Parts: sequence; structure tokens; C-alpha cells
Amino acid sequence: MAGLTTVVMTLLIGAVRVFFAMSRDGLMPLALAKVNPTTGTPVRITVAIGLVVAPVASLTPIGKLEEMVNIGTLSAFALVSIAVPILRKRRPDLERSFRVPFSPWLPWLSAAICVFLMLNLTAETWLRFAVWMGLGFLIYFTYGYKNSRVGRGHGVPAPDYSVKD
Repeated sequence: MAGLTTVVMTLLIGAVRVFFAMSRDGLMPLALAKVNPTTGTPVRITVAIGLVVAPVASLTPIGKLEEMVNIGTLSAFALVSIAVPILRKRRPDLERSFRVPFSPWLPWLSAAICVFLMLNLTAETWLRFAVWMGLGFLIYFTYGYKNSRVGRGHGVPAPDYSVKD
């Protein structure tokens, strides 16, 4: 129970940062990217995620939450593992802040292990995962794609995210 609580809290903190970055990049409404001038934290996103997560966590059996956390984390790890050798090959000019030992073998092995663990999850978990991914793609292609800073062209100045009210 303590381990799952720690993982879920970490995921919530990560979710806030991911939604903040997505808002800054125009993949979500820019109003969500505003930060508190005193603390520098994205309060609106933090409160919104808390309002969504609290009822879901209180109404969903802990085993189901655990499986969803597992498949989400494993899929993210698999994608990052696959991206490392691909980016190193396609974009050798990018500055690297770290070196992966035994690259490209270790990232490919890591991705294979993550996929293997995902394949051992229930069909019900895969169905939920597919629904969430579908929802994410729907939001991206109906809103994010045309509103992203990258989609509008390079050189778009970064907006001021501080709350003025």
C-alpha cells in the first residue's frame, strides 16, 4: 500500500509537469500554463488534476488503479527506451546530457522487457489503456495539432506564463 501510494503521488507530480509543458507548447489551453508568481507552480493544473484524480481514486478498486499505473508507466518506459537509439542515430548533433551504457543494446533490451511485462497484464487493462490512448489522440488531433507552437511554426516567442490577477 505504501509503495503504490508513493508511485501514485509521483505520477501526480509528473502529470502536473507534463500538462504544464503541454500547455506552454499550445497542446492544451494556454490559460493552464499560468504559474503562481510567489511559488512559481502551475496552481490551476494542480487543482484540476486533483479534482479529477480524487473521485477516480475513491471510486476505483486499488487493483485496477495499480494495473493502469503499471501499463502507463511501462508504455512510457518502452517508448523512451526505443527513442534513445533512434535519436542518437538520426540526430547525432544534439547535445546529450547523459550517455547510456551498452547503447543501443541496453535500450532495446529495456523496451523488450517493458513490452513483455505489458503483455502479461489483463485484457481489461489493455482495453482501458486503448480507450485512454484513443482519447489522447482525439484531443491531440482535434485541438493540439493545430494549436501547438511547433504546428504554428518555429520561432514563435514563448509567452509570459505568470498570473497577472
